Amino acid sequence: MPQLIVLPHEELCPEGSVIEAEKGVSICDVLLNNGINIEHACEKSCACTTCHIIVREGFESLTPSDELEDDLLDKAWGLEPNSRLSCQALVDNEDLVIEIPKYSINMVKEGHGK
Repeated sequence: MPQLIVLPHEELCPEGSVIEAEKGVSICDVLLNNGINIEHACEKSCACTTCHIIVREGFESLTPSDELEDDLLDKAWGLEPNSRLSCQALVDNEDLVIEIPKYSINMVKEGHGK
């Protein structure tokens, strides 16, 4: 079973994490199902960029992004060549090392004070 290796993120995963990931499941769902509450303002419908991640290792194993995802990624904060929307990137057979960017374009986060 492939592993999802999450690099430390100050708020969401301070120590980093190594998660067993099922093939065919979105990276977003793997994170959420393992207590890493990545933003997903559009409820995983590929309509925003709040679940933006950077795939540091294993990027080639992912199915290529489609035109809609590419158009949205152009609006993501901190875009890099190995950026993906975690709601659209499905785990395959290879381990993945991912980084959750420090910021997103979502200025107001749900679940945080007024």
